[in-house]
Amino acid sequence: MSYKRNLRSLFLVIGASGWLGQATALEIQLPHETEAFKQDAGAELANGQCLICHSVEYVTMQPPLGRAFWKGSVQKMQQKYGAPITDAQVEPLVDYLTKNYGATTNGAPPSNAATVQGQNPSAPTTQGATQTGPQLAMKYNCLVCHNTKVKILGPAYQEIAAKYKTDPEATAKIEQQIHKGGSGKWGAMIMPPFPQVTASETIILSDWILGLK
Repeated sequence: MSYKRNLRSLFLVIGASGWLGQATALEIQLPHETEAFKQDAGAELANGQCLICHSVEYVTMQPPLGRAFWKGSVQKMQQKYGAPITDAQVEPLVDYLTKNYGATTNGAPPSNAATVQGQNPSAPTTQGATQTGPQLAMKYNCLVCHNTKVKILGPAYQEIAAKYKTDPEATAKIEQQIHKGGSGKWGAMIMPPFPQVTASETIILSDWILGLK
C-alpha cells in the first residue's frame, strides 16, 4: 500500500509539473490600442509622437495641471527617454496637451500660425499651391513612423506600393488607413487615425505612395 501511495503521489507531482510547464508557455496577447487623441490643432503631433511609446490613457489619467507640467513631461520624453520630438515640435505639442488634457494658463505663449493650422512648423508651406506627397507627409508627421525605403515603426512606403501594386482597390484601402488608422495589417503597432487630412490631400498622399518603386 505504501508503494502504491508513493507511486500515486509521484504521478500527481509529475502531472502537476507538466501542467505548470504548459501554463508558463502560454502567451497572453493584449488588445491593440485603438484610441486616438482628441481632434484639435496639434493632434497629429500627439498621435504621431506620443503613441510610439504609450497609449492615450497614459495622458488622460494625468491630473489636469497647467502648461509647466505638460512642458516638463514632453521635455522628459524628448531628453530622457529619447522620443523623436524635435525642438520645434515641443511648444505646439505642449499647447495641444495643455488645452485638451490640462488647464490652459493665462500666461501660455500662443503658438505660431503653422501650429494653429495644425501644421508641423518645420514642414514647408506652399500657400496657394498644391502640396506634394512628401510635403504632406512632413506636414502630418508621417515620416516619424514611415520611411520611403526602410521600415521604421510602420512599413516602408515602397513596401506598401509593392503590396498593392495589382490591387484595384489600393487607393481606397490606403485612404481608409489614413482616415481610420488601425493595426494588424503590418504588425501590432497601431497607426493613429488622421481624419483631419482632407480628401484632396489623401489622394495626393495615396498617389505618391503607390507611385514609389
